[in-house]
Amino acid sequence: MNARRVLAALAATALTALAAACGSSASPAGDGAAKELRLGYFPNITHATALVGVEKGFYAKHLGVPVKTSTFNAGPAAIEAVFSGAIDATYIGPNPAINAWEKSKGKAINIVAGAASGGVYLVVKQGINSPADLKGKKIATPQLGNTQDVALRYWLDSKGLKTDTKGGGDVHIVPQENAQTLQTFATGDIDGAWVPEPFASRLVIESKGKILQDERDLWPNKQFVITHLIVRQDWAKANPDLLKKLLEAHVEATKYLNDDPAAAAQTVNTAIQKLTQKPLKPEVLASAFKNITFTNDPIASSLTGSADHAVKVGLLKPVDLNGIYNLKPLNEVLAAQGQQSISDR
Repeated sequence: MNARRVLAALAATALTALAAACGSSASPAGDGAAKELRLGYFPNITHATALVGVEKGFYAKHLGVPVKTSTFNAGPAAIEAVFSGAIDATYIGPNPAINAWEKSKGKAINIVAGAASGGVYLVVKQGINSPADLKGKKIATPQLGNTQDVALRYWLDSKGLKTDTKGGGDVHIVPQENAQTLQTFATGDIDGAWVPEPFASRLVIESKGKILQDERDLWPNKQFVITHLIVRQDWAKANPDLLKKLLEAHVEATKYLNDDPAAAAQTVNTAIQKLTQKPLKPEVLASAFKNITFTNDPIASSLTGSADHAVKVGLLKPVDLNGIYNLKPLNEVLAAQGQQSISDR
C-alpha cells in the first residue's frame, strides 16, 4: 500500500472517531466546559515549551484545571490521538498538522501558536561526505509522513536521489522511533538519520556521527517551524477561556526559555529524565539547546513550503491552507503583555 493510501486509511479511521467525539459533550460533566486539559507533546528538546510548561507548572497555574499529558514519538501518532478525541491540544511539527487539515477538510484542527524553529539535522557516518555518497545507504526518520521524513525525501529528490515509501530507491529510508535510531546508528544497522534535537546531538557526540545537512540552511533567514501548538477546533470553540489560558501558559514558557536559557535547559533535562528515565549528558544538552530558537511565531511562510515539499514527494495532495491558523487568541495574550502581534502570513 502506498503512503497516500496509508495516510488516507489512517485519516478515515480517525475521522470516524473524531466525528463521534465532536458529537459528544465537551466535558464529562456535560456543561459545555472542559474540566481538564489533555495535552500532547514529545520528549524532544524541540518541544521544550511543553516540557518546561509542565515541569514549572505554568499550565496548571494559568488553566486552573488538571492537565493530563500524553507523549508521542512522531506527529502522525499525535494526530491520530487528536482525531480520536483523546487529546485536546498538542505540540507537533508542520507536516502532520497539514495532513490533519487536509484530511479533515479544514474541520479538525487549528494552529494557535509557534513553539520552535531549527534543531533538525541529517547526521551520517564518517566517510559520507556528500549527497552522492548516500546512494545505497539506509537513512532513518522518526515515522513515515512525519516532518523529518518529508524533509529528507524532498532534500534527496532535490539532489537527484529517488526514494519510495517501502524503503526502496537510491536511498533506503527506514522509519523508526528516535530512541531506536540511537541504537541502530551505533550498531551500524543504519548509515544516518534526519532527526530533531536532542537525537541529532546524541548521534554526533555519543556515536561519532557527522552533520551532513543543517536543515536551517535550506530555509529563508534560516527559520522554519519545527514545532507549533495545535488544538481541536471543537474543543477550542467550546472552551475559549481555556484556550486563552493555555496560550498564556505557552507564552510564559517561551519567555522562560529565552530569558534564562541555562536554567531552562536544566528544567528541560529534568523533564526528559522523568519521561525517559535517562537525563541528557551535559554536552548533549548544551549542543542541542543552542541549535533551537524558541518563539511564539509559527513562521507561517515555512508551513506553505512544508506542504509543497510533501506534495512533491507524493505524501500529500495539493492543499489550501487558508484558515489553518487561528492566531487571534495568541495576539490578544501578547497585546495584554505589550508584545507585538504575529502574522499568519
